[in-house]
Amino acid sequence: MELKIIDDKGQPTSSVNASDDLFGRDYNEPLVHQVVTAYMANARKGNRAQKARGDMTRSHRKPWKQKGTGRARAGFAGSPIWRGGARVFPSSPDENFSHKVNRKMYRAGMASIFSQLVREGRLAVVDAFSIEAPKTKLLDQKVKGMGMNSVLIITDSEDENLYLSSRNLPNVYVVQPGQADPVSLLHFDSTIITKAAVSKIEEMLS
Repeated sequence: MELKIIDDKGQPTSSVNASDDLFGRDYNEPLVHQVVTAYMANARKGNRAQKARGDMTRSHRKPWKQKGTGRARAGFAGSPIWRGGARVFPSSPDENFSHKVNRKMYRAGMASIFSQLVREGRLAVVDAFSIEAPKTKLLDQKVKGMGMNSVLIITDSEDENLYLSSRNLPNVYVVQPGQADPVSLLHFDSTIITKAAVSKIEEMLS
């Protein structure tokens, strides 16, 4: 299939041949949901911790005798059934939240996302994307001049000027082909990709 190449004003100038398997695939919503969920879960860290019975600092002395008081039996003040007591099944810092997604499924999910972006008109190809100096204002003006607001920029190589200029723009994110992820592709309203980056992504996801 052919993807339109636009200029700095957002107007189409020419086109580039692209893989039908990557940019012309049917949208598979269950697969995309699984890939996005797995990506977010794998980024999660098990940094929460709760106390079990043995971790409580309260006294382990029996609060009152077993029989004769008319009160319920109690073993120690840190019991899980008491207010402020321990947890029966506490969360631990080494808890694993990761999901496994096969490489073939991940590539198919990414291809489904790229194809949907093309159908919705949210993917734009440019010959090259750069700015003269590392200034946030220059990048902001260039993005707005192309008629875009919230945009993911995928470049074929590292560009320090672009990276430094985008750090203070919450609606602009600059990545290389290997750093493109399903969450960012779906989050931003538009995606700009260089012509050389298209070839690299086709090679990665083929």
